[in-house]
Amino acid sequence: MLAMQDRSQPSAVARLEAALARIHSPKAKNVFTTVFADSARWKAEAADRRAAAGASRGPLDGRIVSVKALFDVAGTVTSSGSALLRRLAPAVEDAEVVKRLRAAGAIVIGKTQMTEFAFSALGTNPHDGMPGNPRDRARVPGGSSSGAVVSVIAGMADLAIGTDTGGSLRIPAALSGAVGFKPTSGFVPTAGAFSLSSSLDTIGPIATNVADCFIADQVLSGEGVPSPLRAAPASTFRLNIARGRLFDRCEPEVLAAFEKAMVWLRSGGLQIKEGTIEAALDDLAQIDKIGTFPSIEVGATLRSLGFSDLDEVDSRTRARIEAGADILGTDYVRMVRLRQAAIRSFEQSFGNNEVFVLPTTPIRAPLISSVAKDAAFYELNGLVLRNPRVANLLDCPSISLPLPLEGLPVGLMLMGRRNADRRLLEIASNVETLLRGHLHTA
Repeated sequence: MLAMQDRSQPSAVARLEAALARIHSPKAKNVFTTVFADSARWKAEAADRRAAAGASRGPLDGRIVSVKALFDVAGTVTSSGSALLRRLAPAVEDAEVVKRLRAAGAIVIGKTQMTEFAFSALGTNPHDGMPGNPRDRARVPGGSSSGAVVSVIAGMADLAIGTDTGGSLRIPAALSGAVGFKPTSGFVPTAGAFSLSSSLDTIGPIATNVADCFIADQVLSGEGVPSPLRAAPASTFRLNIARGRLFDRCEPEVLAAFEKAMVWLRSGGLQIKEGTIEAALDDLAQIDKIGTFPSIEVGATLRSLGFSDLDEVDSRTRARIEAGADILGTDYVRMVRLRQAAIRSFEQSFGNNEVFVLPTTPIRAPLISSVAKDAAFYELNGLVLRNPRVANLLDCPSISLPLPLEGLPVGLMLMGRRNADRRLLEIASNVETLLRGHLHTA
């Protein structure tokens, strides 16, 4: 028999009502595209009954979860941030990950705002609007999981489920001050999620701590009863600083925060050495000379849904899709083969107890006004994508942790060995604890 409900903690119903009040406040503009208030109330009541009876379904039971607008939820249209996709018929069943969340007792409160097709990293959306950064509403929140991160930081959800194709979980986490985790592909099923890139898409959580990401990842990947997170002892792993071109063009504030964090982590007993992933970056540069997977593959997704006319698509997004349409099939095959070789080479270059560390993004959240013109948008969008997308192309698990400092958030990115997802989260838990010990000394 599981433990009876902890009466010192607010009930699921009480927490849900507080979350709904925040969602309906003026400050919550553009965070959600759909809110499931009625069904969420029923689920909260059921979770409280299970808790009172000592029949909890696990650590996600009664937790409030938002899901990105590209996931199928039965009875709703999967618009994926696009005016074009609003013509689709409502989904007839939930996406596989939504089913798993519900089975674990999670309360799905609504669908969150995102960039069109998940195809940009700043959070802008000309069709549905963009939520302001929760730390400074004059700035972008990061994308493409923009509403997801705001829902967590603003207390509208305990966790948010989004996707990460080139950093779409870790970028908003870094720019808005949350934790975002991208798993190795294949662990979490993508069935029932709009596909930006079948090669690179992954599904994961945004939360306020590593432990919640760990629990969510276990549920999403279909494991049994989630096990507790145990931080990796400091003597059992090493951090390698990925010096080189991924540190280029970093804001002074980002570099200063990163170097201060390395001092703190060393003082906490962690093994840290200077490292490099330049050889892997050279391999990836060969792919980029040909094209990018999302530009090619999202066009295939849209055609499979019956859309060939892109007139309703944002011009910034349309230009990238049209560029992908010009890539020859033979060149696409070359890209796939080059990526497979790069993945194998990188995987063999380090072990499960080594993690590469670097700034998640080289800049902090830009002002919304600074990305109004196309040239600035493309430059800043590419800059925030630069570091996180490496883990997608190399199919590595990766997590962004917020650094403890005053002012705009800065993210610290850890990148682990392919398929060593659990180990990366154990290491991240240790790093998080040491960083949080300096929360008031930054």
